[in-house]
Amino acid sequence: MRVIVQRVRQARVEVDGQVTGAIAQGLLVFIGIRRDDTETDAEYLVEKISSLRVFHDENGKMNRDVRQAGGALLLVSQFTLYGDCSRGRRPSFDDAAPAAEARLLYEYFVARARQTGIPVETGVFQAMMSVHLENDGPVTLLCESPKKS
Repeated sequence: MRVIVQRVRQARVEVDGQVTGAIAQGLLVFIGIRRDDTETDAEYLVEKISSLRVFHDENGKMNRDVRQAGGALLLVSQFTLYGDCSRGRRPSFDDAAPAAEARLLYEYFVARARQTGIPVETGVFQAMMSVHLENDGPVTLLCESPKKS
């Protein structure tokens, strides 16, 4: 499982002109699900994201996590994170999980994130979404669950 985490001042997702999720300060998280990902991968990344110390403390150091900063999470499914552009000009999405599997794992990820007590908003799985954000920093990180042996 792979996520792109962006620290934002604000972010929102729209589907067909309607806002489906919006946050003020927090983390915008794009979630890519690979064919062999499991609930363990989701749990690992929820823990990682919720404890990332990427918000400034009183001394201006990145020492606070999203909860300590009073922020929220905006979770957006993004199968294109597993687009392979190594050959040709058209990305291959063979590594991305099939939609039915990915939906279950995405929903599990969202449920686990809500269990942290951090406010959580979402996009709409498999919808064409318009994502609006105001980066803070910018701070953008790539996080992945551990490789399987």
